[in-house]
Amino acid sequence: MMNSDAQPSQPDPVSRRSFLSRLSLASMSAALGAEIVFGDKMPAGLIPTALAQGSEPFTIPGKEGLSLFTDRPLVAETPAHLLDDEITPAKHLFIRNNGLPPAAETLDPEKWTLEIAGESCEKPVTFTLKELKEKFEHHTLQMVLECAGNGRSEFNPPATGTQWTTGGVGCPTWTGVRLKDVLKHVGIKPDAVYIGYYGADFHLSGNPEKSAISRGAPIAKAMEDETLIAFAMNGEDIPYQNGHPLRLMFGGWAGSTCGKWLKRILVRDREHDGEKMTGHSYRMPRYPVAPGTKPPAEDMEVIAAMPVKSLITFPISGITHPVGEALTVRGHAWTGEGDIREMHVSVDFGITWQKADLRPAANRYAWQHWTTALKLPKKGYYEIWARAQDSQGRSQPMVLPGWNPQGYLNNTCHRIAIQAV
Repeated sequence: MMNSDAQPSQPDPVSRRSFLSRLSLASMSAALGAEIVFGDKMPAGLIPTALAQGSEPFTIPGKEGLSLFTDRPLVAETPAHLLDDEITPAKHLFIRNNGLPPAAETLDPEKWTLEIAGESCEKPVTFTLKELKEKFEHHTLQMVLECAGNGRSEFNPPATGTQWTTGGVGCPTWTGVRLKDVLKHVGIKPDAVYIGYYGADFHLSGNPEKSAISRGAPIAKAMEDETLIAFAMNGEDIPYQNGHPLRLMFGGWAGSTCGKWLKRILVRDREHDGEKMTGHSYRMPRYPVAPGTKPPAEDMEVIAAMPVKSLITFPISGITHPVGEALTVRGHAWTGEGDIREMHVSVDFGITWQKADLRPAANRYAWQHWTTALKLPKKGYYEIWARAQDSQGRSQPMVLPGWNPQGYLNNTCHRIAIQAV
């Protein structure tokens, strides 16, 4: 086991998973250096989380402690223990780029413009950022931003894409103007069904004729009070890698709908067909599929609301703790629709559950904070599991949800490792 500051090395995740899955309970206990308490109740094939810890942190300007996946495009996640703040600070908000960001020197807020156009727009208009701020009322909301692939690394067989663990999520405050106010100002036709966005980022090929990503959402989602054209995060300029000076924010939906470096919004008379809106991109099978299979594109549907999820942010996974002493455990829980109604934790691999104290959300689409105190009965290895239930009666599964080829929407229970001494 490691102490609270140590960071274990990480071999290739696929070969590591394959190796660990073949270990016996006795071998895993030996590798951990402690008895796996309640090991007889551990689900078959489960790899103790202490044997599968994350990667080394990487330095990114304006960020602290993030773990790098790729640098082209730049993608980096935040270790769970660095997400302990109730409002995620800029330095700890993950980065998910699909292309190459615009050069920082081109992002002058004084010269930034946003075009509203499209087949179903009554009168196309181009606003300066200054005009947006002056013409429309400002609103500030705390809202979860999460990559649809968060948790992808747990799928087996491995799904394609960035192998996120748990850190592709955060919940800062966002300040901006309501998209619906802007759309009402320019006028939308009765046949409007979707909006699509375009940003100033570049396709990885460098071809200016190609978009890095161009997604959107149905008009009903665009007209929600919480959907913002945001120009500030936590009361300051949005960080460069998170979309400065302007981005979209759709509460409760995948982060890919929340276009960064926002330059253009189209009001469409059809489902938007921009880059990463078709084929298998950000889509789920319409029916359950066997692991490792890939259904045809026509059998895929666009991801909408995110599932119910939770995260343990304290203590850090891998610490030691004295037997019999109360251990404070806390974290956050959220859901794409509704709110969280109950939060439970387990130390015996989900056989029994203890209810945690749960606080209400700051506003719709913000995460909720929970806390509890546990006592570990004897020396040995434990895992603390967290499970949330939302207002629609949906709970996190204890095993992986249905496999899908892109590894989206994994909302299995988060778990951390603790050694009682």
